[in-house]
Amino acid sequence: MKKNYKILSLMLLLAFASCSFTSNKFSNPDKDKLLIQIITFVIEQGHFDPIAMDDAFSEELFSDFVEVMDPVKRYFYESDYKDFEKYKHSIDDQLKITDITFFNVVHERFEKRIEESKEIYKEILSKPFDYTIEESFDTNYENSDFVKNKKGMKERWRKQLKFSTISNYDDIYEEEKRAKEKDASYEMKSKDQIEKEAREATLRSINIYFEDYIDDQRREDWFAVYVNTIVEEFDPHTYYLAPKGKEDFDTRMSGKLEGIGARLQKRMDYIKVVELISGGPAWRGKELEVEDLIIKVKQEDEEFPVDIVGMRTDDAIKYIKGPKGTKVTLTVKKVDGTIKDITITRDIVEVFDTYAKSSVVEKEGKKFGVINLPAFYVDFEDYKNINAAKDVKKEIERLKDEGMEGLVLDLRNNGGGSLPTVVDMAGLFIKDGPIVQVRSTDTPKEVLKDRDKSISWDGPLVILVNEISASASEIMAAAMQDYKRAIIIGSKQTYGKGTVQNVINLNNMLRNNTSGDMGALALTRQKYYRINGGSVQLEGVKSDIKVPGRFSFIDVGEKDKENPLPYDEIDAAEYTPWEYYFDYDATIEKSKQRMSNNEQLKLIEENAKWVKTKIDETVYSLNYKDYKAKIDANELESKKYDAITKYNTNLTFDSTTYEKELIAKDTTDLAEKRKRWHQSLSKDVYIEEAINVLEDLKTAYPIKKLASTSVKN
Repeated sequence: MKKNYKILSLMLLLAFASCSFTSNKFSNPDKDKLLIQIITFVIEQGHFDPIAMDDAFSEELFSDFVEVMDPVKRYFYESDYKDFEKYKHSIDDQLKITDITFFNVVHERFEKRIEESKEIYKEILSKPFDYTIEESFDTNYENSDFVKNKKGMKERWRKQLKFSTISNYDDIYEEEKRAKEKDASYEMKSKDQIEKEAREATLRSINIYFEDYIDDQRREDWFAVYVNTIVEEFDPHTYYLAPKGKEDFDTRMSGKLEGIGARLQKRMDYIKVVELISGGPAWRGKELEVEDLIIKVKQEDEEFPVDIVGMRTDDAIKYIKGPKGTKVTLTVKKVDGTIKDITITRDIVEVFDTYAKSSVVEKEGKKFGVINLPAFYVDFEDYKNINAAKDVKKEIERLKDEGMEGLVLDLRNNGGGSLPTVVDMAGLFIKDGPIVQVRSTDTPKEVLKDRDKSISWDGPLVILVNEISASASEIMAAAMQDYKRAIIIGSKQTYGKGTVQNVINLNNMLRNNTSGDMGALALTRQKYYRINGGSVQLEGVKSDIKVPGRFSFIDVGEKDKENPLPYDEIDAAEYTPWEYYFDYDATIEKSKQRMSNNEQLKLIEENAKWVKTKIDETVYSLNYKDYKAKIDANELESKKYDAITKYNTNLTFDSTTYEKELIAKDTTDLAEKRKRWHQSLSKDVYIEEAINVLEDLKTAYPIKKLASTSVKN
C-alpha cells in the first residue's frame, strides 16, 4: 500500500514540476486551473475505481453542482438553468484542458441572483403574513421546478419565508400562553404583535445568514465547492479539503474538539446529527440525538436564533461550535417530526472520552462484561501506546479479574477507524489467521492476518451492531461472524462501507509551489473484503439475530449515498472456524424466539415505522390553525412511545475494581459519566438480550483463566 502511494507521489511530482509558479502575481483563476489539473490527475491515477470523465460524467456533474449552489431553488430562474445547460455535455472536455468556464458562468450568475434575492426577501418581510389562508408548503424541493419569472420567484420566497416565520409565530404564542398561565394578570400580546415579532425574527435571522455566510464567501470558497462536487462524482467518501477545511480536519484528528461534541452532515438543505462524541457535552445532555435535524442556532448573548436551513455544513458549524463554557441553543426537528429547543454548554472533548470503556454486569449471581468502543482510534505516531486494540485487551483483562463468564463488545454507532487496529483487535479472540482482505486496482489482494497465537478471551462473545456501525466495525463483526467466534446481534444490516481512504496533501504534489495552499484530498484507494470473499460494500454485515431499532426504516447507510461503489466478491481466504461452541446455532434460534415475543422490541419497531411516516411527510400547512393542530397531534401521538425510555432490565452494572480506584482519585466528572452510562445500560433491551445469549452460549471446555491478577498501564 505504501509502495503504491510513493509511486503516485513521484508521478505527480514529475507531472507538475513544470507547473510551479515563480511568483504570486497570478490571479485566483490561475490557481484554480492548477488545482483542477492536480485533482483530475490524482483522482484518475489514484482512485480505486475511477469513472470515465465523459458526457455522462459531465451531465451528472452539471446537475449536482447546480443543485449544490441552489438546493432550494430560490436563486436561479428557468432561463438561468437553460443558459447553464449549454455546458451540460462539455464540462468533461473543459476539465481536461483546465477550462473553468462552466464554474465561472454559474458563479457569476449566482452572485447576481444573490443581490436580487436580498431585495426580494426584505420586501416580502416588510408586510404581514395572513395565517388564515388555506395554503401549503412542500419542503421536498425535488418536487419543484425553477421559476420562470420574478413574480414566480417572489412567490417562492414568500412561501419559504412564511414557513420559516410560522414556527417563530408558534414559539412566541406559546411563550405568551405560558406567561399568562403563571400570572393571570399578564396581558398577552395581540396576534398582530406576535405576527410582527415573528416576521422581524425571521428578517434578523436571514440578514445574519446573508451577512455572515453568503457575503463572507469569497470566490475561492465557491470554487472549493465546485472541486468537491467534481470528486464526489467518483464515490461518497472521496472529498476535497480546502485549506481551511484541512485545518479543521487536522484539529479533529488531533483528538481535541471544542464545541458540543457532535458530528454533523448535510441532508438536503438540513444539517443532520450523525454522531454524538461519547463523553461530550451533547452526549452528556441526553437531549440531542443522532438523526436530529438542526434548524436554528441561538447564542447565549443573542436574543434571536439564526436559521441555518440551506447553509453549507462548514458554515453552519461556525454558529454551532464555540469556546468552552459558552451556551448555544439548537432548535431541532426530531425524527418523529416534533420541534424542540436544546441548550448545550460547549466544552472541550478530549480523546479520553472516546476511548474503550467497560462495565461489569451482574445477573443472578453471574458476572459478565460489556466493552463499549466508540471508534477504532489510533495514534500512528505512538501506535504501541495509543490504539483501540491495546485498550480493549486491557479492559478484557480487568473484566476477567472480576470473574466474567461472557463478553459483549458494543460496536453500535461505531463509524470505524484504523485498519491495522481492527486486525489486532480481532486477534484478541482467535488463535491466529486472516481477518480481512484488501484489494487495490490492478494489484493482487492482500490478506491481513493476526499472527499472534495468544488469545485474550476464549469465552462466549456477543457483538452488538446497528445501521450506523461502519467500516472497521464491519470488518470486526464480519471476521468474528465468519469464524463463528461471536454471535452478532443488531439491525438487518450494518452501514455497508467497504472502502479505504488515504488523505493526500496536495501541496506535496508540487515542486517549488508558490501558488498558495492547495488543500488536501481524501481519496478512496482500496476496497476491503471479508475472509469468506464477500464485500461489506452496500450489503453491510447481516446480524445473526436481527432486532428492530430506531433506524430500521430510515434511509441510512452506504446504499443511500450518491455514487457508491458496487458490491463484488473475491476468492475466500483460508481460515478455520472456531470449534469450541457446541450450541451455536441452537442459541441463535432460542434468541430469535425470545425476541419475537419481546414487547419492548415490538414497541421500538412500531415507533420506527411511525417515525418513517413522519419523515415522508414533506407538505406543511401555512394556515396556523391547521399547522398547530398537526404539531399537537404529532406530540400527542409521540407520547405513546415514552414507554421505550422507561424500560428497565433486571441487570446490575458497575465499574471494574481498576476503574473504581481511578474514580476515587479523579477530580473530573468520570464518576458521573460512568453513573450515566450504567443507567443507560440498565434500560437497554439489546444489552439485556446479549447477556441472555451469553448465558445460553456454552463452550466445549472451561473458560481459560488467561488474565493476570493485575493490569499495569
